[in-house]
Amino acid sequence: MRITSKGQVTIPQEIREKAGLHPHTEVEFEMAGSKVILKRAGKASARGERAVQRLRGTLKHVRMSTDQIMALTRDKG
Repeated sequence: MRITSKGQVTIPQEIREKAGLHPHTEVEFEMAGSKVILKRAGKASARGERAVQRLRGTLKHVRMSTDQIMALTRDKG
């Protein structure tokens, strides 16, 4: 297996399946001496998860239905 000029490598399907690495899975790289370790990132380190956690519960004072909120997000003014 070779690394492309963009630094990409294909992880064999058997390894992806055993490790539970699905499309869009966040991963981390670690160095262990001269070895590189690839592992699934913890949920807490996923950028989207952190953003959702920060925002969760911040609109409790809003008395609007989901449809009303969606209408506001679609309003072009």
